[in-house]
Amino acid sequence: MALNARLDHRKPLVFDTHELGRRPGALQRLTREIDAPKDLGIAGVVGVPEGAPVELELRLESVMEGVLVTGTARALAEGECVRCLEPLELELAADFQEMFSYPDADDRGRPKAEPADDAEEDEDRLFIEDGLFDLEPVLRDAVVLALPMQPVCQDDCPGLCSECGARLADAPDHHHDAVDIRWAALQGLAGSLEDGEKDEMSGAEAEAGVDEKQEK
Repeated sequence: MALNARLDHRKPLVFDTHELGRRPGALQRLTREIDAPKDLGIAGVVGVPEGAPVELELRLESVMEGVLVTGTARALAEGECVRCLEPLELELAADFQEMFSYPDADDRGRPKAEPADDAEEDEDRLFIEDGLFDLEPVLRDAVVLALPMQPVCQDDCPGLCSECGARLADAPDHHHDAVDIRWAALQGLAGSLEDGEKDEMSGAEAEAGVDEKQEK
């Protein structure tokens, strides 16, 4: 990742490394509670609602080439069960570790003789700018990896009835009488024959009544 635009230290996911200095081995532990940014999770599936509290526990370690950040984010995610479509909540604990590099150091932590112009070399790297780093892209990736792609309200959720859409967990004995399609046509034919026989019998009875009147 290329160098960020100038970072704002007032943003909740921007952290200051000045206390660490550039002393390899120096450590700093931080805890912070922030409001979840927009679209934190898997869009349309499950995620942490915007503004919901997110607890961060961080360990910052100074190394030759930058600052190694290790941490855990905890929050309550919301979504919809993919089987029964009921709302659900789940506790999220997303672990992450990321290196934030000094922009003036190479991969071995040595000062660069000249600024690098190769954009491809820096494409996947995150940098410290003026002693600050932005944790948001790391947090987003960690949350997506920690969330289930197909969330369920419970592991054994039976889902919905395929015929009428009823929630099967609410009606364990719910069922429909199965009709074998091979017999459905015969049942229809039998019904037609019965109707035809009834019509014939009605006609015969009517004719018999006319004959009786005529004989009288």
